[in-house]
Amino acid sequence: MNDVDDIADDDLLDDVAPPDDSQGERLTADLPENLAGQRLDKVLAPLFPDLSRARLQALIAEGRLAFDGQTIADASRKARAGVYSLVVPPPAPADPEPEALPLSILYEDAHLIVVDKAAGMAVHPAPGTYNGTLVNALLHHCGASLSGVGGVARPGIVHRLDKDTSGVMVAAKSDAAHRGLSALFATHDIDRLYVALTRGAPNPPTGTIQTQIGRSPGDRKKMAVLRAGGREAITHYRVEAAFGPADRPLAARVACRLETGRTHQIRVHMASKGSPCLGDPVYGAGQPAAAVRERIEAAGLRRQALHAAMLGFVHPITGETLRFETPLPADMDALEVALATL
Repeated sequence: MNDVDDIADDDLLDDVAPPDDSQGERLTADLPENLAGQRLDKVLAPLFPDLSRARLQALIAEGRLAFDGQTIADASRKARAGVYSLVVPPPAPADPEPEALPLSILYEDAHLIVVDKAAGMAVHPAPGTYNGTLVNALLHHCGASLSGVGGVARPGIVHRLDKDTSGVMVAAKSDAAHRGLSALFATHDIDRLYVALTRGAPNPPTGTIQTQIGRSPGDRKKMAVLRAGGREAITHYRVEAAFGPADRPLAARVACRLETGRTHQIRVHMASKGSPCLGDPVYGAGQPAAAVRERIEAAGLRRQALHAAMLGFVHPITGETLRFETPLPADMDALEVALATL
């Protein structure tokens, strides 16, 4: 999902990283010329006899199949002759386990729960992070009723924030709410406002960034603005405060309103304007000014300076209009106060 990643977007597997040996066992198969042109999963299934065709389809959809160094995520495409590489992941825990983790709850009823997610908490279990997630906390707080909502792996989750992005999230507690919230995210009928502290200030100070975002051709673990391919991403932004010289700000507070929810959207879009989020370890190429670095260190910021400050939507069951706002967490607040002295 992701600054934010709608699960509806996350499940469309157009943009996936190539298979990684560290994520499981690598198998190879050499497809002969006489099988080329047929449906890929059909002709590969006999070459991987230990896997069912359904399992093979799922692995392909996860981006675990590669041909000539390129990831293939569509099991229905036509096969080409040559060597295919498939990474089969190790068995994962059957179900996320409930954990008594602290939750900052902003709203809760029988159908949904709204929380202020802390930076450093992953939204759902994934390879390398099987516990300590928001899902683990929700399963403990909400009880067994949550376990069947939206699937075993990500119960209740309809959108997500990056692990190190803080702020407002909503999760479903009933199937009806899950369907309703998923529909709202799919049609972009959710009001979402984020606050970013950036290196420099985007120019012009107010605008809309509309691009295609997909996997970076140079680094498949990153997202990037693409000239062709990818998926449409729209961010409306406004510089709320600039810090430092008026003609060349050293940093800024930028409000970003999302129209779409692509993986790392705000981080990629701010970087594309030459003003990445401060502290961003992935997209923050280039160093901020020395005075800004000193303030980052003093504020204790160890992550990208990005916070989901507001979430508004119509309750999918009651029809009530809901809106939730949270202030900047301590590290970003301390940094903003320090930046104001530049």
